[in-house]
Amino acid sequence: MGQATSTAAVASCAKGNRSSNCIKSRSVAASVSPMLNTVADDVGNGGEGGNRDYISDLPDECLASVFQSLSSADRNRCSLVCWRWYQIEGQSRYRLSLIAQSDLLPFIPSLFSRFDSVTKLALKCDRRSVSICDDALIHISTRCPNLTRLKLRACRELTDSGIQTFAMNCKSLKKLSCGSCTFGSKGMNAVLDNCANLEELSIKRLRGITDVETADPIGPGAASSSLKTICLKELYNGQCFSSLILGAKNLRTLKLFRCPGNWDKLLQLMVNQVTSIVEVHLERLQISDVGIQSIANYSNLEILHLVKTPECTDFGLVAIAERCRLLRKLHIDGWKVNRIGDEGLIAVAKCCPNLQELVLIGVNPTKLSLEMLASNCLNLERLALCGSDSVGDPEISCIAVKCVALKKLCIKSCPVSDHGMEALASGCPNLVKVKVKKCKGVTSEGGDLLRLTRGSLAVNLDTGQSENENPGASASNGGAQANGIEFPPIPNQTAAAGASTTIASSCTGRSASFKSSSRHLSGRSLVVHTLRRWSGTMGSTSARH
Repeated sequence: MGQATSTAAVASCAKGNRSSNCIKSRSVAASVSPMLNTVADDVGNGGEGGNRDYISDLPDECLASVFQSLSSADRNRCSLVCWRWYQIEGQSRYRLSLIAQSDLLPFIPSLFSRFDSVTKLALKCDRRSVSICDDALIHISTRCPNLTRLKLRACRELTDSGIQTFAMNCKSLKKLSCGSCTFGSKGMNAVLDNCANLEELSIKRLRGITDVETADPIGPGAASSSLKTICLKELYNGQCFSSLILGAKNLRTLKLFRCPGNWDKLLQLMVNQVTSIVEVHLERLQISDVGIQSIANYSNLEILHLVKTPECTDFGLVAIAERCRLLRKLHIDGWKVNRIGDEGLIAVAKCCPNLQELVLIGVNPTKLSLEMLASNCLNLERLALCGSDSVGDPEISCIAVKCVALKKLCIKSCPVSDHGMEALASGCPNLVKVKVKKCKGVTSEGGDLLRLTRGSLAVNLDTGQSENENPGASASNGGAQANGIEFPPIPNQTAAAGASTTIASSCTGRSASFKSSSRHLSGRSLVVHTLRRWSGTMGSTSARH
Protein backbone atom coordinates (compact mmCIF):
# COMPACT_ATOMS: atom_id res chain seq x y z
CA MET A 1 0.00 0.00 0.00
CA GLY A 2 2.91 2.37 0.53
CA GLN A 3 1.40 3.80 3.71
CA ALA A 4 3.58 1.89 6.16
CA THR A 5 6.81 3.28 4.71
CA SER A 6 5.62 6.87 4.96
CA THR A 7 4.37 6.42 8.50
CA ALA A 8 7.61 4.90 9.73
CA ALA A 9 9.73 7.67 8.26
CA VAL A 10 7.62 10.42 9.77
CA ALA A 11 7.42 8.79 13.18
CA SER A 12 11.19 8.37 13.50
CA CYS A 13 11.80 12.01 12.61
CA ALA A 14 9.17 13.23 15.04
CA LYS A 15 10.98 11.47 17.90
CA GLY A 16 14.25 13.22 17.05
CA ASN A 17 15.89 10.04 15.80
CA ARG A 18 18.78 10.93 13.44
CA SER A 19 18.32 7.80 11.36
CA SER A 20 18.42 7.33 7.63
CA ASN A 21 14.66 7.81 7.55
CA CYS A 22 15.02 11.28 9.00
CA ILE A 23 17.77 12.14 6.50
CA LYS A 24 15.52 10.94 3.70
CA SER A 25 12.71 13.19 4.90
CA ARG A 26 14.99 16.22 4.99
CA SER A 27 16.14 15.57 1.44
CA VAL A 28 12.53 15.25 0.27
CA ALA A 29 11.67 18.52 1.97
CA ALA A 30 14.59 20.27 0.29
CA SER A 31 13.43 19.06 -3.10
CA VAL A 32 10.00 20.61 -2.52
CA SER A 33 11.29 24.05 -1.59
CA PRO A 34 14.63 25.54 -0.48
CA MET A 35 12.79 27.17 2.45
CA LEU A 36 12.08 23.74 3.87
CA ASN A 37 15.74 23.12 4.72
CA THR A 38 15.12 25.06 7.93
CA VAL A 39 12.12 22.84 8.68
CA ALA A 40 14.20 19.68 8.31
CA ASP A 41 17.03 21.13 10.42
CA ASP A 42 14.64 22.11 13.20
CA VAL A 43 13.01 18.69 13.13
CA GLY A 44 16.39 16.94 13.27
CA ASN A 45 17.57 19.13 16.18
CA GLY A 46 14.38 18.77 18.16
CA GLY A 47 13.31 22.30 17.25
CA GLU A 48 16.19 23.93 19.16
CA GLY A 49 18.64 26.41 17.65
CA GLY A 50 19.24 26.99 13.94
CA ASN A 51 17.42 29.48 11.77
CA ARG A 52 13.90 30.59 12.53
CA ASP A 53 11.28 28.27 11.01
CA TYR A 54 8.75 30.63 9.43
CA ILE A 55 6.69 27.84 7.90
CA SER A 56 5.90 26.43 11.33
CA ASP A 57 4.17 29.74 12.12
CA LEU A 58 1.61 29.13 9.37
CA PRO A 59 -1.83 28.08 10.63
CA ASP A 60 -2.90 24.56 9.72
CA GLU A 61 -5.55 25.95 7.38
CA CYS A 62 -2.96 27.88 5.35
CA LEU A 63 -0.68 24.87 5.06
CA ALA A 64 -3.63 22.73 3.97
CA SER A 65 -4.44 25.30 1.30
CA VAL A 66 -0.88 25.05 -0.02
CA PHE A 67 -1.11 21.26 -0.16
CA GLN A 68 -4.33 21.49 -2.14
CA SER A 69 -2.44 23.25 -4.94
CA LEU A 70 0.09 20.41 -5.30
CA SER A 71 0.01 17.26 -7.37
CA SER A 72 -0.65 13.93 -5.69
CA ALA A 73 3.01 12.91 -5.87
CA ASP A 74 4.17 16.21 -4.34
CA ARG A 75 1.62 15.88 -1.55
CA ASN A 76 2.97 12.44 -0.78
CA ARG A 77 6.50 13.85 -0.55
CA CYS A 78 5.39 16.69 1.69
CA SER A 79 3.76 14.23 4.08
CA LEU A 80 7.26 12.86 4.82
CA VAL A 81 8.66 16.17 6.04
CA CYS A 82 7.41 16.03 9.62
CA TRP A 83 4.59 14.67 11.74
CA ARG A 84 2.58 17.90 11.52
CA TRP A 85 2.71 17.93 7.74
CA TYR A 86 1.77 14.28 7.65
CA GLN A 87 -1.36 14.92 9.70
CA ILE A 88 -2.44 18.10 7.89
CA GLU A 89 -1.88 16.57 4.46
CA GLY A 90 -4.04 13.58 5.34
CA GLN A 91 -6.80 15.62 6.94
CA SER A 92 -7.01 17.99 3.95
CA ARG A 93 -7.52 15.23 1.38
CA TYR A 94 -11.11 15.37 0.22
CA ARG A 95 -10.73 13.21 -2.88
CA LEU A 96 -9.25 9.73 -2.92
CA SER A 97 -8.77 7.15 -5.67
CA LEU A 98 -7.96 3.58 -4.68
CA ILE A 99 -7.11 0.42 -6.57
CA ALA A 100 -10.06 -1.65 -5.39
CA GLN A 101 -8.61 -5.13 -5.46
CA SER A 102 -9.48 -7.74 -2.87
CA ASP A 103 -6.28 -7.15 -0.87
CA LEU A 104 -7.41 -3.61 -0.02
CA LEU A 105 -9.59 -4.76 2.89
CA PRO A 106 -6.92 -5.01 5.67
CA PHE A 107 -5.58 -1.54 4.85
CA ILE A 108 -8.92 0.27 5.09
CA PRO A 109 -8.67 1.17 8.81
CA SER A 110 -5.22 2.79 8.46
CA LEU A 111 -6.09 4.51 5.20
CA PHE A 112 -9.24 6.16 6.45
CA SER A 113 -7.79 6.96 9.85
CA ARG A 114 -5.31 9.15 8.04
CA PHE A 115 -7.63 10.42 5.29
CA ASP A 116 -10.60 11.08 7.54
CA SER A 117 -12.06 14.00 5.55
CA VAL A 118 -12.67 12.19 2.26
CA THR A 119 -15.94 13.12 0.57
CA LYS A 120 -15.15 11.96 -2.98
CA LEU A 121 -14.03 8.38 -3.48
CA ALA A 122 -13.15 6.32 -6.55
CA LEU A 123 -12.78 2.54 -6.32
CA LYS A 124 -11.37 1.07 -9.50
CA CYS A 125 -10.39 -2.50 -10.19
CA ASP A 126 -8.65 -4.07 -13.15
CA ARG A 127 -10.95 -6.37 -15.09
CA ARG A 128 -8.46 -9.22 -14.71
CA SER A 129 -8.27 -8.88 -10.93
CA VAL A 130 -10.61 -9.82 -8.11
CA SER A 131 -12.29 -6.70 -6.79
CA ILE A 132 -13.22 -5.68 -3.27
CA CYS A 133 -16.21 -7.43 -1.75
CA ASP A 134 -19.19 -6.23 0.29
CA ASP A 135 -17.20 -6.24 3.55
CA ALA A 136 -14.71 -3.71 2.20
CA LEU A 137 -17.39 -1.36 0.89
CA ILE A 138 -19.35 -1.54 4.15
CA HIS A 139 -16.18 -0.87 6.15
CA ILE A 140 -15.47 2.18 3.98
CA SER A 141 -19.03 3.45 4.42
CA THR A 142 -18.69 3.37 8.21
CA ARG A 143 -15.44 5.33 7.96
CA CYS A 144 -16.80 7.89 5.45
CA PRO A 145 -20.38 8.69 6.47
CA ASN A 146 -20.11 12.13 4.80
CA LEU A 147 -19.25 10.73 1.38
CA THR A 148 -20.86 12.80 -1.39
CA ARG A 149 -19.39 11.17 -4.51
CA LEU A 150 -18.65 7.54 -5.28
CA LYS A 151 -17.24 6.03 -8.46
CA LEU A 152 -17.17 2.25 -8.88
CA ARG A 153 -15.31 0.62 -11.75
CA ALA A 154 -15.27 -3.14 -12.38
CA CYS A 155 -16.10 -3.96 -8.76
CA ARG A 156 -17.70 -7.23 -9.75
CA GLU A 157 -17.71 -8.80 -6.28
CA LEU A 158 -20.12 -6.21 -4.89
CA THR A 159 -23.68 -7.48 -4.42
CA ASP A 160 -27.06 -5.94 -3.71
CA SER A 161 -26.51 -6.57 0.00
CA GLY A 162 -23.30 -4.55 0.12
CA ILE A 163 -24.78 -1.67 -1.86
CA GLN A 164 -27.84 -1.63 0.41
CA THR A 165 -25.73 -1.30 3.56
CA PHE A 166 -23.53 1.33 1.94
CA ALA A 167 -26.58 3.39 0.97
CA MET A 168 -27.91 3.29 4.53
CA ASN A 169 -24.56 4.47 5.90
CA CYS A 170 -23.84 7.20 3.32
CA LYS A 171 -27.09 9.09 3.02
CA SER A 172 -25.35 12.32 1.97
CA LEU A 173 -24.36 10.86 -1.40
CA LYS A 174 -24.90 13.31 -4.27
CA LYS A 175 -23.20 11.59 -7.18
CA LEU A 176 -22.93 7.89 -8.03
CA SER A 177 -21.13 6.48 -11.06
CA CYS A 178 -21.02 2.71 -11.66
CA GLY A 179 -19.32 0.88 -14.50
CA SER A 180 -19.05 -2.87 -15.12
CA CYS A 181 -20.55 -3.85 -11.76
CA THR A 182 -22.75 -6.87 -11.11
CA PHE A 183 -25.26 -5.81 -8.48
CA GLY A 184 -28.86 -5.42 -9.58
CA SER A 185 -32.11 -3.52 -9.13
CA LYS A 186 -32.29 -4.06 -5.35
CA GLY A 187 -28.98 -2.31 -4.87
CA MET A 188 -29.96 0.55 -7.16
CA ASN A 189 -33.29 1.01 -5.40
CA ALA A 190 -31.54 1.05 -2.03
CA VAL A 191 -29.41 3.98 -3.19
CA LEU A 192 -32.43 5.84 -4.54
CA ASP A 193 -34.47 5.18 -1.38
CA ASN A 194 -31.78 6.19 1.12
CA CYS A 195 -29.83 8.94 -0.65
CA ALA A 196 -32.40 11.72 -0.84
CA ASN A 197 -29.79 14.26 -2.00
CA LEU A 198 -28.61 12.28 -5.03
CA GLU A 199 -28.17 14.65 -7.96
CA GLU A 200 -26.21 12.69 -10.57
CA LEU A 201 -26.51 9.04 -11.51
CA SER A 202 -24.35 7.41 -14.18
CA ILE A 203 -24.72 3.69 -14.91
CA LYS A 204 -22.73 1.72 -17.46
CA ARG A 205 -22.85 -2.03 -18.12
CA LEU A 206 -24.76 -3.00 -15.01
CA ARG A 207 -24.72 -6.80 -15.17
CA GLY A 208 -26.99 -7.63 -12.27
CA ILE A 209 -30.25 -7.21 -14.18
CA THR A 210 -30.51 -10.12 -16.58
CA ASP A 211 -34.22 -10.24 -17.35
CA VAL A 212 -35.96 -6.93 -17.99
CA GLU A 213 -39.43 -8.44 -17.73
CA THR A 214 -38.94 -10.00 -14.28
CA ALA A 215 -36.63 -7.35 -12.79
CA ASP A 216 -37.97 -4.91 -10.23
CA PRO A 217 -38.63 -1.41 -11.62
CA ILE A 218 -35.88 0.99 -10.60
CA GLY A 219 -36.72 4.20 -8.77
CA PRO A 220 -37.53 6.91 -8.33
CA GLY A 221 -37.48 6.60 -4.54
CA ALA A 222 -36.47 9.44 -2.21
CA ALA A 223 -34.16 10.89 -4.88
CA SER A 224 -37.06 11.78 -7.18
CA SER A 225 -36.86 15.48 -6.36
CA SER A 226 -33.08 15.83 -6.21
CA LEU A 227 -31.92 14.03 -9.37
CA LYS A 228 -30.63 16.47 -11.98
CA THR A 229 -28.63 14.19 -14.30
CA ILE A 230 -29.18 10.62 -15.45
CA CYS A 231 -26.76 8.86 -17.79
CA LEU A 232 -27.34 5.29 -19.00
CA LYS A 233 -24.69 3.63 -21.15
CA GLU A 234 -24.54 0.25 -22.84
CA LEU A 235 -27.36 -1.23 -20.79
CA TYR A 236 -29.25 -4.12 -22.32
CA ASN A 237 -31.72 -3.59 -19.50
CA GLY A 238 -31.95 0.18 -19.84
CA GLN A 239 -35.74 0.10 -20.04
CA CYS A 240 -35.80 -0.88 -16.35
CA PHE A 241 -34.83 2.70 -15.57
CA SER A 242 -37.94 4.16 -17.22
CA SER A 243 -39.71 4.62 -13.88
CA LEU A 244 -36.69 6.46 -12.54
CA ILE A 245 -36.55 8.83 -15.50
CA LEU A 246 -40.26 9.55 -15.43
CA GLY A 247 -40.21 10.07 -11.67
CA ALA A 248 -37.25 12.48 -11.63
CA LYS A 249 -39.37 15.63 -11.56
CA ASN A 250 -36.45 18.09 -11.66
CA LEU A 251 -34.30 16.23 -14.18
CA ARG A 252 -32.28 18.60 -16.35
CA THR A 253 -29.89 16.33 -18.25
CA LEU A 254 -30.67 12.97 -19.88
CA LYS A 255 -27.98 10.91 -21.63
CA LEU A 256 -28.73 7.59 -23.29
CA PHE A 257 -25.97 5.65 -25.07
CA ARG A 258 -26.34 2.28 -26.80
CA CYS A 259 -29.35 1.08 -24.84
CA PRO A 260 -31.52 -1.34 -26.86
CA GLY A 261 -35.26 -0.95 -27.16
CA ASN A 262 -37.59 1.64 -28.60
CA TRP A 263 -37.25 4.90 -26.66
CA ASP A 264 -39.90 6.94 -28.49
CA LYS A 265 -42.61 5.99 -26.02
CA LEU A 266 -40.56 7.03 -22.99
CA LEU A 267 -39.77 10.41 -24.53
CA GLN A 268 -43.46 10.93 -25.24
CA LEU A 269 -44.37 10.16 -21.63
CA MET A 270 -41.64 12.45 -20.31
CA VAL A 271 -43.19 15.57 -21.76
CA ASN A 272 -45.97 15.74 -19.17
CA GLN A 273 -43.98 14.43 -16.19
CA VAL A 274 -40.45 15.84 -16.55
CA THR A 275 -40.55 19.50 -17.48
CA SER A 276 -37.10 20.97 -16.77
CA ILE A 277 -34.93 19.28 -19.41
CA VAL A 278 -32.17 21.50 -20.85
CA GLU A 279 -29.71 18.90 -22.17
CA VAL A 280 -30.23 15.66 -24.11
CA HIS A 281 -27.64 13.21 -25.49
CA LEU A 282 -28.84 10.31 -27.64
CA GLU A 283 -26.41 7.87 -29.24
CA ARG A 284 -27.08 4.69 -31.20
CA LEU A 285 -30.65 4.44 -29.99
CA GLN A 286 -33.80 3.21 -31.63
CA ILE A 287 -35.47 6.58 -31.80
CA SER A 288 -37.39 8.26 -34.60
CA ASP A 289 -38.77 11.70 -35.39
CA VAL A 290 -41.64 10.86 -33.03
CA GLY A 291 -39.24 10.92 -30.10
CA ILE A 292 -37.42 13.98 -31.43
CA GLN A 293 -40.71 15.86 -31.70
CA SER A 294 -41.36 15.04 -28.06
CA ILE A 295 -37.98 16.52 -27.12
CA ALA A 296 -38.95 19.62 -29.09
CA ASN A 297 -41.55 20.36 -26.42
CA TYR A 298 -38.74 21.40 -24.08
CA SER A 299 -38.56 25.05 -25.00
CA ASN A 300 -35.60 25.63 -22.66
CA LEU A 301 -33.43 23.00 -24.33
CA GLU A 302 -29.87 24.29 -24.74
CA ILE A 303 -27.79 21.24 -25.67
CA LEU A 304 -28.71 18.42 -28.06
CA HIS A 305 -26.55 15.53 -29.29
CA LEU A 306 -27.96 13.21 -31.95
CA VAL A 307 -25.29 10.60 -32.67
CA LYS A 308 -25.91 7.75 -35.08
CA THR A 309 -29.67 7.73 -34.78
CA PRO A 310 -30.47 6.82 -38.41
CA GLU A 311 -34.26 7.13 -38.09
CA CYS A 312 -34.04 10.83 -37.25
CA THR A 313 -34.54 13.14 -40.21
CA ASP A 314 -34.79 16.80 -41.15
CA PHE A 315 -38.42 16.69 -40.04
CA GLY A 316 -37.44 16.11 -36.42
CA LEU A 317 -34.61 18.66 -36.52
CA VAL A 318 -36.97 21.32 -37.91
CA ALA A 319 -39.31 20.70 -34.95
CA ILE A 320 -36.39 21.13 -32.55
CA ALA A 321 -35.29 24.36 -34.22
CA GLU A 322 -38.75 25.92 -34.26
CA ARG A 323 -39.55 25.20 -30.61
CA CYS A 324 -36.15 25.17 -28.89
CA ARG A 325 -34.94 28.66 -29.71
CA LEU A 326 -32.45 28.77 -26.81
CA LEU A 327 -30.31 26.03 -28.35
CA ARG A 328 -26.59 26.71 -27.77
CA LYS A 329 -24.92 23.43 -28.72
CA LEU A 330 -25.91 21.05 -31.48
CA HIS A 331 -24.00 17.88 -32.35
CA ILE A 332 -25.19 15.64 -35.18
CA ASP A 333 -23.53 12.45 -36.39
CA GLY A 334 -25.61 11.52 -39.41
CA TRP A 335 -23.80 8.22 -40.00
CA LYS A 336 -23.77 9.19 -43.70
CA VAL A 337 -27.37 8.13 -44.21
CA ASN A 338 -28.21 11.60 -45.62
CA ARG A 339 -31.45 11.97 -43.66
CA ILE A 340 -30.39 15.26 -42.08
CA GLY A 341 -29.15 18.01 -44.34
CA ASP A 342 -29.83 21.53 -45.54
CA GLU A 343 -33.51 21.62 -44.61
CA GLY A 344 -32.92 20.94 -40.93
CA LEU A 345 -29.81 23.13 -40.74
CA ILE A 346 -31.57 26.07 -42.39
CA ALA A 347 -34.33 25.80 -39.79
CA VAL A 348 -31.66 25.91 -37.07
CA ALA A 349 -30.11 28.98 -38.72
CA LYS A 350 -33.45 30.78 -38.82
CA CYS A 351 -34.68 29.93 -35.32
CA CYS A 352 -31.63 29.45 -33.07
CA PRO A 353 -29.65 32.71 -32.96
CA ASN A 354 -27.91 31.72 -29.71
CA LEU A 355 -26.07 28.79 -31.30
CA GLN A 356 -22.44 28.78 -30.12
CA GLU A 357 -21.25 25.30 -31.03
CA LEU A 358 -22.06 23.16 -34.05
CA VAL A 359 -20.60 19.72 -34.80
CA LEU A 360 -21.59 17.97 -38.02
CA ILE A 361 -20.24 14.47 -38.67
CA GLY A 362 -21.33 12.42 -41.66
CA VAL A 363 -23.71 15.23 -42.65
CA ASN A 364 -23.57 16.96 -46.05
CA PRO A 365 -24.41 20.65 -45.67
CA THR A 366 -24.10 22.89 -48.69
CA LYS A 367 -23.00 26.48 -49.04
CA LEU A 368 -26.67 27.53 -48.76
CA SER A 369 -27.17 26.20 -45.21
CA LEU A 370 -23.67 27.11 -44.03
CA GLU A 371 -24.12 30.68 -45.26
CA MET A 372 -27.40 31.01 -43.38
CA LEU A 373 -25.87 29.58 -40.22
CA ALA A 374 -22.98 32.01 -40.47
CA SER A 375 -25.21 34.99 -41.17
CA ASN A 376 -27.89 34.32 -38.54
CA CYS A 377 -25.96 32.62 -35.73
CA LEU A 378 -23.71 35.52 -34.84
CA ASN A 379 -22.50 33.83 -31.65
CA LEU A 380 -21.16 30.74 -33.42
CA GLU A 381 -17.69 30.25 -31.98
CA ARG A 382 -16.93 26.54 -32.40
CA LEU A 383 -17.51 24.59 -35.62
CA ALA A 384 -16.53 21.04 -36.59
CA LEU A 385 -17.13 19.54 -40.03
CA CYS A 386 -16.13 15.89 -40.39
CA GLY A 387 -16.69 13.33 -43.12
CA SER A 388 -18.77 15.73 -45.20
CA ASP A 389 -18.56 15.11 -48.95
CA SER A 390 -20.17 18.46 -49.72
CA VAL A 391 -17.82 20.68 -47.72
CA GLY A 392 -15.13 21.95 -50.10
CA ASP A 393 -13.27 25.17 -50.79
CA PRO A 394 -16.42 27.22 -51.59
CA GLU A 395 -17.98 26.26 -48.28
CA ILE A 396 -14.80 27.03 -46.34
CA SER A 397 -14.54 30.37 -48.15
CA CYS A 398 -18.12 31.13 -47.12
CA ILE A 399 -17.27 30.32 -43.50
CA ALA A 400 -14.17 32.52 -43.68
CA VAL A 401 -16.19 35.50 -44.88
CA LYS A 402 -19.36 35.09 -42.83
CA CYS A 403 -18.34 33.54 -39.49
CA VAL A 404 -16.98 36.64 -37.84
CA ALA A 405 -17.25 35.30 -34.27
CA LEU A 406 -15.69 31.89 -35.03
CA LYS A 407 -12.79 31.01 -32.73
CA LYS A 408 -12.30 27.26 -33.23
CA LEU A 409 -12.57 25.32 -36.46
CA CYS A 410 -12.06 21.58 -37.00
CA ILE A 411 -12.16 20.03 -40.50
CA LYS A 412 -11.70 16.31 -41.09
CA SER A 413 -12.02 14.11 -44.15
CA CYS A 414 -13.57 16.82 -46.31
CA PRO A 415 -12.68 17.66 -49.96
CA VAL A 416 -10.89 20.86 -48.97
CA SER A 417 -7.65 22.09 -50.58
CA ASP A 418 -5.05 24.80 -50.03
CA HIS A 419 -7.46 27.30 -51.60
CA GLY A 420 -9.70 26.84 -48.58
CA MET A 421 -6.73 27.51 -46.31
CA GLU A 422 -6.02 30.71 -48.25
CA ALA A 423 -9.57 31.85 -47.57
CA LEU A 424 -9.15 31.17 -43.86
CA ALA A 425 -5.91 33.13 -43.86
CA SER A 426 -7.80 36.31 -44.69
CA GLY A 427 -11.12 35.60 -42.95
CA CYS A 428 -12.58 34.78 -39.52
CA PRO A 429 -10.88 37.66 -37.66
CA ASN A 430 -11.42 36.06 -34.22
CA LEU A 431 -10.10 32.62 -35.17
CA VAL A 432 -7.58 31.30 -32.62
CA LYS A 433 -7.22 27.64 -33.62
CA VAL A 434 -7.66 25.51 -36.73
CA LYS A 435 -7.34 21.75 -36.90
CA VAL A 436 -7.29 20.01 -40.27
CA LYS A 437 -6.97 16.25 -40.66
CA LYS A 438 -7.24 13.83 -43.58
CA CYS A 439 -8.20 16.48 -46.10
CA LYS A 440 -6.20 15.15 -49.03
CA GLY A 441 -6.18 18.43 -50.90
CA VAL A 442 -4.54 20.33 -48.04
CA THR A 443 -0.74 20.24 -48.11
CA SER A 444 1.88 21.38 -45.67
CA GLU A 445 2.23 24.54 -47.78
CA GLY A 446 -1.37 25.41 -47.01
CA GLY A 447 -0.71 25.04 -43.30
CA ASP A 448 2.47 27.12 -43.57
CA LEU A 449 0.52 29.85 -45.32
CA LEU A 450 -1.95 30.00 -42.45
CA ARG A 451 0.84 30.19 -39.88
CA LEU A 452 2.71 32.85 -41.82
CA THR A 453 -0.34 35.02 -42.48
CA ARG A 454 -1.89 34.64 -39.02
CA GLY A 455 1.01 34.57 -36.60
CA SER A 456 -1.19 34.15 -33.51
CA LEU A 457 -3.30 31.37 -35.04
CA ALA A 458 -2.65 27.85 -33.73
CA VAL A 459 -2.65 25.51 -36.73
CA ASN A 460 -2.76 21.73 -36.34
CA LEU A 461 -2.39 20.01 -39.71
CA ASP A 462 -2.35 16.26 -40.33
CA THR A 463 -2.53 15.21 -43.95
CA GLY A 464 -1.87 11.52 -43.30
CA GLN A 465 -4.55 8.87 -43.93
CA SER A 466 -4.58 6.01 -41.45
CA GLU A 467 -5.85 2.76 -42.91
CA ASN A 468 -7.24 1.64 -39.57
CA GLU A 469 -9.17 4.77 -38.76
CA ASN A 470 -12.66 5.40 -39.99
CA PRO A 471 -12.72 8.76 -41.80
CA GLY A 472 -16.16 9.42 -40.35
CA ALA A 473 -15.31 10.59 -36.85
CA SER A 474 -17.49 9.65 -33.91
CA ALA A 475 -18.96 12.34 -31.73
CA SER A 476 -18.45 10.47 -28.49
CA ASN A 477 -16.09 7.58 -29.10
CA GLY A 478 -18.85 5.12 -29.72
CA GLY A 479 -20.60 5.78 -26.46
CA ALA A 480 -17.53 5.38 -24.28
CA GLN A 481 -17.79 9.00 -23.23
CA ALA A 482 -20.67 10.06 -21.06
CA ASN A 483 -20.34 13.64 -22.17
CA GLY A 484 -19.67 13.06 -25.87
CA ILE A 485 -18.00 16.17 -27.22
CA GLU A 486 -17.97 18.48 -24.26
CA PHE A 487 -16.23 21.59 -23.01
CA PRO A 488 -15.20 20.93 -19.38
CA PRO A 489 -14.36 23.70 -16.91
CA ILE A 490 -11.13 25.61 -17.28
CA PRO A 491 -8.26 23.44 -15.95
CA ASN A 492 -7.00 26.00 -13.42
CA GLN A 493 -10.49 26.38 -12.01
CA THR A 494 -10.83 22.64 -11.64
CA ALA A 495 -7.47 22.31 -9.95
CA ALA A 496 -8.32 25.10 -7.55
CA ALA A 497 -11.54 23.48 -6.39
CA GLY A 498 -11.00 22.29 -2.83
CA ALA A 499 -8.49 19.51 -2.29
CA SER A 500 -9.06 17.78 -5.57
CA THR A 501 -5.78 15.87 -5.50
CA THR A 502 -6.09 12.12 -5.98
CA ILE A 503 -3.87 9.27 -4.86
CA ALA A 504 -3.73 5.61 -5.71
CA SER A 505 -3.70 2.98 -3.04
CA SER A 506 0.05 2.63 -3.49
CA CYS A 507 0.51 6.36 -2.74
CA THR A 508 2.62 6.72 -5.87
CA GLY A 509 -0.11 8.17 -8.09
CA ARG A 510 0.62 10.62 -10.84
CA SER A 511 -0.72 14.14 -10.88
CA ALA A 512 -4.38 14.58 -11.70
CA SER A 513 -3.55 16.84 -14.62
CA PHE A 514 -1.26 14.20 -16.15
CA LYS A 515 -3.95 11.55 -15.81
CA SER A 516 -6.50 13.88 -17.35
CA SER A 517 -4.35 14.63 -20.37
CA SER A 518 -3.54 10.93 -20.79
CA ARG A 519 -7.23 10.10 -20.88
CA HIS A 520 -7.85 12.75 -23.52
CA LEU A 521 -5.07 11.38 -25.72
CA SER A 522 -6.05 7.74 -25.38
CA GLY A 523 -8.19 6.25 -28.14
CA ARG A 524 -10.52 9.15 -28.85
CA SER A 525 -11.67 10.67 -32.04
CA LEU A 526 -10.10 13.83 -33.40
CA VAL A 527 -13.20 15.88 -32.72
CA VAL A 528 -13.56 14.77 -29.10
CA HIS A 529 -9.94 15.52 -28.26
CA THR A 530 -9.85 18.79 -30.20
CA LEU A 531 -12.96 20.32 -28.68
CA ARG A 532 -12.03 19.28 -25.16
CA ARG A 533 -8.61 20.93 -25.52
CA TRP A 534 -10.19 24.07 -26.96
CA SER A 535 -12.39 24.47 -23.91
CA GLY A 536 -9.41 25.19 -21.69
CA THR A 537 -8.90 28.57 -23.34
CA MET A 538 -12.53 29.61 -23.54
CA GLY A 539 -13.85 30.20 -20.05
CA SER A 540 -16.36 32.74 -21.25
CA THR A 541 -18.12 30.23 -23.46
CA SER A 542 -17.89 27.10 -21.32
CA ALA A 543 -21.05 25.06 -20.94
CA ARG A 544 -23.48 25.98 -18.19
CA HIS A 545 -24.55 23.02 -16.08
